[in-house]
Amino acid sequence: MEDLSNREAFADKHAVVLGGAGFLGSHICTALVEAGAKVTAIDNLITGKADNVDHLLEHGRFRLIDYDVTDYLHVKGEVHYVLNFASPASPVDYLRWPIHTLKVGAFGTHKGLGLARAKGAVFLLASTSEVYGDPQVNPQPETYWGNVNPIGPRGVYDEAKRFAEALTLAYHREHGIDVRIVRIFNTFGPRMRPDDGRAVPAFFKAALENRPLPVHGDGSQTRSLCYVDDLIEGILRLVLSDVTSPVNIGNPEEVTMLELAETIQDVVGNHPGIEFQPRPVDDPTVRRPDTTKAEQLLGWKPRYSLREGLELTLPWFKQVLGL
Repeated sequence: MEDLSNREAFADKHAVVLGGAGFLGSHICTALVEAGAKVTAIDNLITGKADNVDHLLEHGRFRLIDYDVTDYLHVKGEVHYVLNFASPASPVDYLRWPIHTLKVGAFGTHKGLGLARAKGAVFLLASTSEVYGDPQVNPQPETYWGNVNPIGPRGVYDEAKRFAEALTLAYHREHGIDVRIVRIFNTFGPRMRPDDGRAVPAFFKAALENRPLPVHGDGSQTRSLCYVDDLIEGILRLVLSDVTSPVNIGNPEEVTMLELAETIQDVVGNHPGIEFQPRPVDDPTVRRPDTTKAEQLLGWKPRYSLREGLELTLPWFKQVLGL
Protein backbone atom coordinates (compact mmCIF):
# COMPACT_ATOMS: atom_id res chain seq x y z
CA MET A 1 0.00 0.00 0.00
CA GLU A 2 1.11 3.56 -0.72
CA ASP A 3 2.00 5.90 2.12
CA LEU A 4 -1.53 7.20 2.76
CA SER A 5 -0.30 10.68 3.66
CA ASN A 6 1.98 10.97 0.61
CA ARG A 7 0.40 13.04 -2.16
CA GLU A 8 3.56 12.60 -4.24
CA ALA A 9 2.23 9.13 -5.04
CA PHE A 10 -0.03 10.86 -7.60
CA ALA A 11 2.90 12.41 -9.51
CA ASP A 12 2.87 11.61 -13.23
CA LYS A 13 -0.44 9.74 -12.94
CA HIS A 14 -3.51 10.66 -14.99
CA ALA A 15 -6.72 11.29 -13.09
CA VAL A 16 -10.10 11.90 -14.71
CA VAL A 17 -12.40 13.87 -12.40
CA LEU A 18 -16.09 13.76 -13.30
CA GLY A 19 -17.77 16.90 -11.99
CA GLY A 20 -14.34 18.50 -11.74
CA ALA A 21 -15.57 22.11 -11.87
CA GLY A 22 -17.87 21.78 -8.87
CA PHE A 23 -17.14 22.79 -5.29
CA LEU A 24 -15.53 19.53 -4.19
CA GLY A 25 -14.42 18.39 -7.64
CA SER A 26 -12.40 21.57 -8.16
CA HIS A 27 -10.63 21.11 -4.83
CA ILE A 28 -9.75 17.52 -5.79
CA CYS A 29 -8.42 18.74 -9.15
CA THR A 30 -6.30 21.38 -7.41
CA ALA A 31 -4.82 18.90 -4.95
CA LEU A 32 -3.98 16.40 -7.71
CA VAL A 33 -2.38 19.00 -9.99
CA GLU A 34 -0.33 20.31 -7.06
CA ALA A 35 0.76 16.72 -6.39
CA GLY A 36 2.10 16.45 -9.94
CA ALA A 37 -0.75 14.53 -11.55
CA LYS A 38 -2.19 15.10 -15.01
CA VAL A 39 -5.88 15.91 -14.54
CA THR A 40 -8.77 15.84 -17.00
CA ALA A 41 -11.89 17.45 -15.51
CA ILE A 42 -15.21 16.67 -17.19
CA ASP A 43 -18.23 18.78 -16.24
CA ASN A 44 -21.37 19.99 -18.01
CA LEU A 45 -21.34 23.11 -15.78
CA ILE A 46 -24.96 22.82 -14.62
CA THR A 47 -23.86 23.47 -11.04
CA GLY A 48 -20.09 23.61 -11.52
CA LYS A 49 -18.29 26.76 -12.66
CA ALA A 50 -15.29 27.05 -14.95
CA ASP A 51 -14.09 29.85 -12.65
CA ASN A 52 -13.44 27.22 -9.98
CA VAL A 53 -10.60 25.75 -12.04
CA ASP A 54 -9.38 28.84 -13.92
CA HIS A 55 -6.27 28.88 -11.74
CA LEU A 56 -5.33 25.42 -13.05
CA LEU A 57 -5.52 26.24 -16.76
CA GLU A 58 -1.98 27.62 -16.74
CA HIS A 59 -0.72 24.13 -15.93
CA GLY A 60 0.01 21.96 -18.92
CA ARG A 61 -1.18 19.02 -16.85
CA PHE A 62 -4.80 20.20 -16.57
CA ARG A 63 -7.71 20.49 -18.98
CA LEU A 64 -11.43 21.06 -18.58
CA ILE A 65 -13.94 19.43 -20.92
CA ASP A 66 -17.54 20.72 -21.06
CA TYR A 67 -19.43 17.45 -21.43
CA ASP A 68 -22.33 15.51 -19.90
CA VAL A 69 -20.94 12.35 -18.28
CA THR A 70 -24.24 10.52 -18.76
CA ASP A 71 -23.31 10.25 -22.45
CA TYR A 72 -20.68 7.95 -23.92
CA LEU A 73 -17.41 8.60 -22.09
CA HIS A 74 -13.99 8.19 -23.71
CA VAL A 75 -10.59 9.59 -22.75
CA LYS A 76 -7.48 8.99 -24.83
CA GLY A 77 -4.34 7.43 -23.40
CA GLU A 78 -3.57 5.97 -20.00
CA VAL A 79 -5.89 6.71 -17.09
CA HIS A 80 -4.91 5.68 -13.57
CA TYR A 81 -7.83 7.12 -11.58
CA VAL A 82 -11.46 7.93 -12.34
CA LEU A 83 -12.98 10.06 -9.56
CA ASN A 84 -16.73 10.55 -9.83
CA PHE A 85 -17.94 13.79 -8.23
CA ALA A 86 -20.59 14.47 -10.89
CA SER A 87 -23.96 15.31 -9.37
CA PRO A 88 -26.00 18.22 -8.09
CA ALA A 89 -25.32 18.08 -4.36
CA SER A 90 -27.45 20.72 -2.62
CA PRO A 91 -31.21 20.46 -2.07
CA VAL A 92 -31.82 23.59 -4.16
CA ASP A 93 -30.05 21.96 -7.11
CA TYR A 94 -31.35 18.40 -6.97
CA LEU A 95 -34.91 19.62 -6.40
CA ARG A 96 -34.52 21.84 -9.47
CA TRP A 97 -33.07 19.01 -11.59
CA PRO A 98 -34.54 15.81 -10.13
CA ILE A 99 -34.36 13.70 -13.29
CA HIS A 100 -30.84 14.82 -14.15
CA THR A 101 -29.78 13.98 -10.57
CA LEU A 102 -31.11 10.45 -10.96
CA LYS A 103 -29.53 10.11 -14.40
CA VAL A 104 -26.09 11.28 -13.35
CA GLY A 105 -26.16 9.01 -10.30
CA ALA A 106 -27.08 6.02 -12.46
CA PHE A 107 -25.82 6.58 -16.02
CA GLY A 108 -22.93 8.85 -15.05
CA THR A 109 -21.63 6.29 -12.56
CA HIS A 110 -22.12 3.55 -15.15
CA LYS A 111 -20.10 5.48 -17.74
CA GLY A 112 -17.38 6.28 -15.22
CA LEU A 113 -17.09 2.64 -14.19
CA GLY A 114 -16.92 1.64 -17.85
CA LEU A 115 -14.03 4.05 -18.39
CA ALA A 116 -12.23 2.70 -15.31
CA ARG A 117 -12.74 -0.86 -16.50
CA ALA A 118 -11.44 -0.09 -20.00
CA LYS A 119 -8.33 1.65 -18.61
CA GLY A 120 -7.63 -0.62 -15.64
CA ALA A 121 -8.02 2.44 -13.39
CA VAL A 122 -9.01 2.88 -9.77
CA PHE A 123 -12.59 4.20 -9.54
CA LEU A 124 -13.68 6.44 -6.66
CA LEU A 125 -17.35 7.22 -6.07
CA ALA A 126 -18.12 10.40 -4.15
CA SER A 127 -21.16 9.18 -2.23
CA THR A 128 -22.87 11.01 0.59
CA SER A 129 -24.13 10.84 4.15
CA GLU A 130 -27.57 11.24 2.56
CA VAL A 131 -27.55 7.47 2.00
CA TYR A 132 -28.40 7.29 5.71
CA GLY A 133 -31.51 9.47 5.19
CA ASP A 134 -33.06 10.70 8.45
CA PRO A 135 -31.02 8.35 10.63
CA GLN A 136 -32.35 6.51 13.66
CA VAL A 137 -28.77 5.78 14.75
CA ASN A 138 -26.37 8.52 15.85
CA PRO A 139 -23.50 8.70 15.01
CA GLN A 140 -23.86 6.80 11.74
CA PRO A 141 -21.40 3.96 11.10
CA GLU A 142 -20.86 2.54 7.60
CA THR A 143 -22.75 -0.59 8.69
CA TYR A 144 -26.00 1.37 9.15
CA TRP A 145 -28.40 0.77 6.26
CA GLY A 146 -30.23 4.06 6.61
CA ASN A 147 -33.78 5.42 6.88
CA VAL A 148 -34.61 6.86 3.47
CA ASN A 149 -37.93 7.88 1.93
CA PRO A 150 -37.42 6.67 -1.67
CA ILE A 151 -40.38 8.62 -3.08
CA GLY A 152 -39.98 11.91 -1.21
CA PRO A 153 -38.48 14.99 -2.90
CA ARG A 154 -35.02 14.27 -1.44
CA GLY A 155 -35.22 10.66 -2.66
CA VAL A 156 -33.89 11.63 -6.10
CA TYR A 157 -30.49 12.39 -4.55
CA ASP A 158 -30.51 9.79 -1.78
CA GLU A 159 -31.50 6.91 -4.03
CA ALA A 160 -29.23 8.02 -6.88
CA LYS A 161 -26.26 7.72 -4.52
CA ARG A 162 -27.48 4.45 -3.00
CA PHE A 163 -27.83 3.00 -6.50
CA ALA A 164 -24.39 4.36 -7.44
CA GLU A 165 -22.86 2.56 -4.45
CA ALA A 166 -24.59 -0.69 -5.41
CA LEU A 167 -23.44 -0.35 -9.03
CA THR A 168 -19.88 0.43 -7.99
CA LEU A 169 -19.62 -2.67 -5.83
CA ALA A 170 -21.33 -4.79 -8.52
CA TYR A 171 -18.54 -3.77 -10.94
CA HIS A 172 -15.99 -4.60 -8.26
CA ARG A 173 -17.44 -8.05 -7.65
CA GLU A 174 -18.21 -9.00 -11.26
CA HIS A 175 -15.42 -7.28 -13.18
CA GLY A 176 -12.72 -6.92 -10.54
CA ILE A 177 -12.64 -3.11 -10.80
CA ASP A 178 -10.54 -1.55 -8.02
CA VAL A 179 -13.07 0.75 -6.32
CA ARG A 180 -13.32 3.23 -3.45
CA ILE A 181 -16.50 4.72 -1.97
CA VAL A 182 -16.39 7.84 0.20
CA ARG A 183 -19.50 8.85 2.10
CA ILE A 184 -19.09 12.60 2.36
CA PHE A 185 -20.68 14.41 5.29
CA ASN A 186 -21.51 18.12 5.24
CA THR A 187 -18.49 20.01 3.94
CA PHE A 188 -17.83 23.73 3.56
CA GLY A 189 -15.11 26.08 2.39
CA PRO A 190 -14.06 28.39 -0.45
CA ARG A 191 -15.81 27.97 -3.83
CA MET A 192 -19.24 27.30 -2.34
CA ARG A 193 -21.97 29.21 -4.15
CA PRO A 194 -23.67 31.77 -1.87
CA ASP A 195 -27.05 30.73 -3.32
CA ASP A 196 -26.66 26.95 -3.21
CA GLY A 197 -29.22 26.61 -0.44
CA ARG A 198 -27.05 24.94 2.19
CA ALA A 199 -26.79 26.30 5.72
CA VAL A 200 -23.21 27.61 5.72
CA PRO A 201 -23.48 29.80 2.58
CA ALA A 202 -27.00 30.93 3.50
CA PHE A 203 -25.86 31.96 6.99
CA PHE A 204 -22.71 33.69 5.75
CA LYS A 205 -24.63 35.60 3.09
CA ALA A 206 -27.28 36.77 5.53
CA ALA A 207 -24.80 37.75 8.25
CA LEU A 208 -22.58 39.66 5.81
CA GLU A 209 -25.63 41.50 4.44
CA ASN A 210 -26.83 42.16 8.01
CA ARG A 211 -30.07 40.21 7.51
CA PRO A 212 -31.55 37.65 9.94
CA LEU A 213 -30.11 34.18 9.35
CA PRO A 214 -32.68 31.73 7.88
CA VAL A 215 -32.95 28.75 10.24
CA HIS A 216 -35.29 25.88 9.37
CA GLY A 217 -37.64 24.60 12.06
CA ASP A 218 -36.62 25.42 15.62
CA GLY A 219 -32.91 25.02 14.81
CA SER A 220 -32.42 22.00 17.08
CA GLN A 221 -31.55 19.66 14.20
CA THR A 222 -27.85 18.83 14.08
CA ARG A 223 -25.15 18.61 11.44
CA SER A 224 -21.43 17.80 11.49
CA LEU A 225 -19.45 20.15 9.27
CA CYS A 226 -16.02 19.41 7.83
CA TYR A 227 -13.65 21.99 6.39
CA VAL A 228 -12.89 21.18 2.75
CA ASP A 229 -9.11 20.73 3.17
CA ASP A 230 -9.71 17.99 5.73
CA LEU A 231 -12.17 16.23 3.43
CA ILE A 232 -9.76 16.31 0.48
CA GLU A 233 -6.98 14.82 2.59
CA GLY A 234 -9.27 11.99 3.66
CA ILE A 235 -10.38 11.28 0.09
CA LEU A 236 -6.83 11.18 -1.27
CA ARG A 237 -5.81 8.81 1.52
CA LEU A 238 -8.76 6.60 0.62
CA VAL A 239 -7.76 6.56 -3.06
CA LEU A 240 -4.27 5.38 -2.09
CA SER A 241 -5.60 2.71 0.25
CA ASP A 242 -6.95 -0.75 -0.61
CA VAL A 243 -10.31 -0.19 1.12
CA THR A 244 -13.11 -1.12 -1.27
CA SER A 245 -16.07 -0.75 1.12
CA PRO A 246 -17.66 2.61 1.97
CA VAL A 247 -15.81 4.98 4.32
CA ASN A 248 -17.29 7.97 6.15
CA ILE A 249 -15.28 11.19 5.85
CA GLY A 250 -16.51 14.10 7.92
CA ASN A 251 -16.03 16.00 11.13
CA PRO A 252 -17.62 14.22 14.13
CA GLU A 253 -18.07 17.57 15.92
CA GLU A 254 -21.89 17.86 16.02
CA VAL A 255 -23.69 21.21 16.31
CA THR A 256 -27.28 22.39 16.14
CA MET A 257 -28.29 24.79 13.40
CA LEU A 258 -28.83 27.47 16.04
CA GLU A 259 -25.28 26.94 17.31
CA LEU A 260 -23.96 27.15 13.75
CA ALA A 261 -25.88 30.36 13.11
CA GLU A 262 -24.51 31.93 16.29
CA THR A 263 -20.94 30.87 15.46
CA ILE A 264 -21.14 32.34 11.96
CA GLN A 265 -22.50 35.61 13.35
CA ASP A 266 -19.53 35.70 15.74
CA VAL A 267 -17.05 34.98 12.92
CA VAL A 268 -18.57 37.65 10.67
CA GLY A 269 -18.91 40.17 13.51
CA ASN A 270 -22.59 40.90 12.75
CA HIS A 271 -25.48 39.68 14.90
CA PRO A 272 -28.67 40.39 12.91
CA GLY A 273 -30.53 37.55 14.65
CA ILE A 274 -32.53 34.56 13.41
CA GLU A 275 -35.52 34.18 11.10
CA PHE A 276 -37.23 30.82 11.59
CA GLN A 277 -38.58 29.12 8.47
CA PRO A 278 -40.47 25.86 7.79
CA ARG A 279 -38.34 22.73 7.66
CA PRO A 280 -38.02 21.02 4.26
CA VAL A 281 -39.68 17.64 3.71
CA ASP A 282 -37.59 14.74 5.09
CA ASP A 283 -34.97 17.12 6.52
CA PRO A 284 -32.71 14.91 8.71
CA THR A 285 -32.95 15.52 12.45
CA VAL A 286 -29.39 14.42 13.20
CA ARG A 287 -26.27 13.92 11.12
CA ARG A 288 -22.91 12.85 12.56
CA PRO A 289 -20.30 10.49 11.13
CA ASP A 290 -18.72 7.62 12.98
CA THR A 291 -15.18 8.08 11.65
CA THR A 292 -13.61 5.07 13.39
CA LYS A 293 -13.02 3.29 10.09
CA ALA A 294 -11.23 6.28 8.52
CA GLU A 295 -9.13 6.74 11.64
CA GLN A 296 -8.10 3.08 11.81
CA LEU A 297 -7.64 2.27 8.11
CA LEU A 298 -6.53 5.63 6.69
CA GLY A 299 -4.87 7.24 9.70
CA TRP A 300 -7.16 10.23 9.10
CA LYS A 301 -8.74 12.72 11.46
CA PRO A 302 -9.95 16.26 10.74
CA ARG A 303 -7.40 18.94 11.69
CA TYR A 304 -9.66 21.98 11.66
CA SER A 305 -12.34 22.80 14.20
CA LEU A 306 -15.64 24.19 12.95
CA ARG A 307 -14.73 27.74 13.97
CA GLU A 308 -11.25 27.52 12.38
CA GLY A 309 -12.78 26.36 9.12
CA LEU A 310 -15.39 29.12 9.18
CA GLU A 311 -12.70 31.75 9.76
CA LEU A 312 -10.78 30.40 6.75
CA THR A 313 -13.98 30.48 4.65
CA LEU A 314 -15.08 34.02 5.52
CA PRO A 315 -12.77 35.81 3.01
CA TRP A 316 -14.28 33.75 0.17
CA PHE A 317 -17.83 34.88 0.90
CA LYS A 318 -16.69 38.48 1.31
CA GLN A 319 -15.06 38.25 -2.11
CA VAL A 320 -17.93 36.68 -4.01
CA LEU A 321 -20.44 39.05 -2.40
CA GLY A 322 -18.26 42.03 -3.29
CA LEU A 323 -17.76 43.10 0.33
